[in-house]
Amino acid sequence: MKTLIKNARLVLQDHIEAGCVLLEDGKIRALTQGAADEVIDAHELYLAPGFIDIHTHGAGGADFMDGTVEAYLTAARMHARHGTTLLFPTTLTSTNEALYASFATYEKARALSGRDGALFGGMHLEGPFFAPEQAGAQDPRYLRDPRPEEYLKILSHTSHIARWSFAPERSGSPAFAAELRRRGIVPSIGHTNATFADCEAAFQAGCTLMTHFYSCMSTITRRKAYRYAGVIEYGYWQDGMDIEIIADGIHVPSDLLKLVVKIKGVDHIALVTDSMRAAGMPEGPSILGSLQGGQEVLVEDGVAKLMDRSAFAGSVATTDRLVRTMLRLGGVSLPEAIRMMTANPARIMGIDAHKGHLRAGYDADLVLFDENIQIQKTLINGKTIFDHESI
Repeated sequence: MKTLIKNARLVLQDHIEAGCVLLEDGKIRALTQGAADEVIDAHELYLAPGFIDIHTHGAGGADFMDGTVEAYLTAARMHARHGTTLLFPTTLTSTNEALYASFATYEKARALSGRDGALFGGMHLEGPFFAPEQAGAQDPRYLRDPRPEEYLKILSHTSHIARWSFAPERSGSPAFAAELRRRGIVPSIGHTNATFADCEAAFQAGCTLMTHFYSCMSTITRRKAYRYAGVIEYGYWQDGMDIEIIADGIHVPSDLLKLVVKIKGVDHIALVTDSMRAAGMPEGPSILGSLQGGQEVLVEDGVAKLMDRSAFAGSVATTDRLVRTMLRLGGVSLPEAIRMMTANPARIMGIDAHKGHLRAGYDADLVLFDENIQIQKTLINGKTIFDHESI
């Protein structure tokens, strides 16, 4: 079956142009007119590659740590309503038994993904090899060093780990990062109190990504009168290091968004939601983490907070909000914002040969949106899975 999307404003790598896209068998056949079985009139909406979220814990009232297939699919449906066509379900620090259960649930959910919600691209393990001083919402009871006898056992339980975040200062981290890279898994620096030198060791071992830059990571410290650079400084200094940012305008406010763009450059930034179950839901009380063992939080002012309002407790962002925020507060153009939500995460995760671009031969994962980045239609493999007009 062929589908033609006409009268669209195509968001290409570095510019926008009027045009149309011909789809066939789940792929982009050409950026041109052609005979088609179905015609979608975009009415001059923007057409971009589907958004790729490489770090999310849930949405729509569901968390991936709930341990059910329905939780996975519920979160995927909500994210698709906001333009996400591919996501990487992210775990929290837990027991290994809970982790193994997550692997089994993911395999079942993966087989059902993409039907009426976002596709699953692989699991992102967040922890347990983190620094207690930068634990954030991670449960400190389970934090520990990466030991080969443990992480090799975890790796043997599934082939669906796409990424693993860890603190590079913990004993054994360089060997751990090297093992991940050898297996084609993306190692990422996060929840860390590391020094500049610790980060360099991780980089040399193959770690080229930082998890939620600015959140839960060290900066310049002073020890016995001497100053030491930290993770943030290394992220800025190392040209080969990519970073992800929670661009909701709250976790990373406008001035820091502009600073990140100026120093790192658009092509080394991936936007991520790092969203909890409350993403896409009304504000009010919610649970961070699993329903059984999670923490009560309060969602207000566009962010989750601890019940005493003393600190943030999670993101409720969606990918359309990230793009909108970068346009309004980050000082970037629409093609640049879209690149940080599509091409960059695709490259980071090693899937940019078939996802993340409007190009012939690429997967027909697409999103149509208006001037305010309000999602009007989401397509996966050329099939419409969300249509605003049908709400």
